[in-house]
Amino acid sequence: MQQQAGEFGIEDARRALGEIFAPWVQDLNLAVEQFDFAAPAGGGADWQPGAVLRLPFSERLCRSGGTVSGQALMAFADTAMVIANLAANKGYRAMTTVDQTTHFMRAVTASDVLADARVVRLGRTMSFGRVTLLSATDNKPVAMVSSAFAMLPG
Repeated sequence: MQQQAGEFGIEDARRALGEIFAPWVQDLNLAVEQFDFAAPAGGGADWQPGAVLRLPFSERLCRSGGTVSGQALMAFADTAMVIANLAANKGYRAMTTVDQTTHFMRAVTASDVLADARVVRLGRTMSFGRVTLLSATDNKPVAMVSSAFAMLPG
């Protein structure tokens, strides 16, 4: 998506990823691959703002048995939703996670993981979203996550 002057775009989202998160989250080496802040021309009624992020595979993220740990996947989903909220808000807005429910569908091993994070509803004080985690190797779902964020004043 092309960024016009004054709009918050993918480069801003990438910069935010390196500036607003704790150092251990930055150590995950996440990448913003897609940033959807405006509906495409003639966009359908089902379009939602959001982002696609990549979690590069690392043995450091694995539990015994070689599968990526649930803790790493949950942190990844939470971070992806923050970036999706940046798209929905068309810029940075302070927020905090209120709730996150994760349904693990299958293990992922030796593969990057993609997070397709979408804001389902953005209100004045709350945001509700969903994340689909996918194995980058076969594009099959690994987990689905629903979350709620409180938008903070200031």
